[in-house]
Amino acid sequence: MRSDQPILEVKDLKKHFPLPRKMLFEPAKVVKAVDGVSFTVEEGETFGLVGESGCGKTTTGFMLNGLIPTTSGNIFFEGKDVSEAKGSLARQRRMDMQIIFQDPFSSLNPRKKVGWTLTEPLVIHRQGSKQEQRKRVMEMLEVVGFEPEIYHRFPHELSGGQRQRIGIARALMLNPKFVICDEPVSALDVSVQSQILNLMQRLQKQFDLTYFFISHDLNVVYYMSDRVAVMYLGKIVELAPVEDVYSRPLHPYTKSLISAIPADAENPNRERIVLKGDVPNPANPPKGCAFHPRCPYVMDICRSVEPVFRDIRVEHAASCHLYK
Repeated sequence: MRSDQPILEVKDLKKHFPLPRKMLFEPAKVVKAVDGVSFTVEEGETFGLVGESGCGKTTTGFMLNGLIPTTSGNIFFEGKDVSEAKGSLARQRRMDMQIIFQDPFSSLNPRKKVGWTLTEPLVIHRQGSKQEQRKRVMEMLEVVGFEPEIYHRFPHELSGGQRQRIGIARALMLNPKFVICDEPVSALDVSVQSQILNLMQRLQKQFDLTYFFISHDLNVVYYMSDRVAVMYLGKIVELAPVEDVYSRPLHPYTKSLISAIPADAENPNRERIVLKGDVPNPANPPKGCAFHPRCPYVMDICRSVEPVFRDIRVEHAASCHLYK
C-alpha cells in the first residue's frame, strides 16, 4: 500500500561552487549550478528533469543521492530529512536511493568482472552469505536479459547496451525504492536506446520503482515520464504533467525546446523557435528573468524583476511575466 505523502520532497535546494580568485582581494564568486529548486516526486511515478547541458540537472540528481553535498535547502525522503544524513540514516539512504550513470563504460571498473561488480553492493551492505550473494547476482542477470556466462566477463568484452544493462542491474541489487537515471541512454546507439528504455519500464513495474529521469532528449523524456520539470540556469522554469508540457507549454524556453523536436505525423507544421545567443554565465547570471537575453517575448519587466514560480493552470506551474 502506497503512502499519501510524496516519496521525495525537495525544498529550495541550492548548490554553489566557489571559483578561485584571480587577485588577492578580489570578491569571492560562485557558480550557481542549482539555485533554489523545489519539487515533489510521488511514489511509483517517473519524474522527468529536462534542459540544456550545464543547466544543473545532473548536479540536482547527485545531491539527491548524496554524491555531492548541498549548499542549502532540504531533501525529504519518505518524510525524513536526508540533506545532511550521516551514519545509519546515510547508509539506509544509499540502499533505498540508487543511480544509473550516463556513461556505462566509465562507471564500471575495467579491471573487475561483471560478477564482482554486481556482488560489491551486497558485500558493502552485508547482505547475505556468499552463496546467497551469488544467487542474487545470477537472478538479477537473468532479469536484465543475460545468460549466466556473462558473470565472468570484463566490461571491455561487452557492448555499450550490455554495459548499461549491467549498470541497471547493479542499481537494483539492493532492492531500492528510488532510482536516479542520469541520461541513461544518451551514450548509446539509437537502435539500442529503445531496448534499454523498454527494459527500464518493465523493471519499474516489476519492482515497483520510482524514477527520477534526467535527460536533454525531449522524445526520451516524453516516452518515459509522468511529470516533467524544465530547468534553465539552475532553476526550474516549468513543471506539469508530461502531456501538458508537450501540448500546451507555457514558458518561452519550454516552447523553444518543444519546437526543436523534428516534425512528425501528429505535428507536421511545427514552427521552429530559434533562440539567439548562448546560455548566460552561471557565475554572473542576468538580472530579472535569467532567460530574458534569449527570449523572443521579452518585456521591460523581464530585465529587472525575477518572475515568481507559481501555478498558471491546474497542476501546471511556470515562472514567466507573460502570465499575470
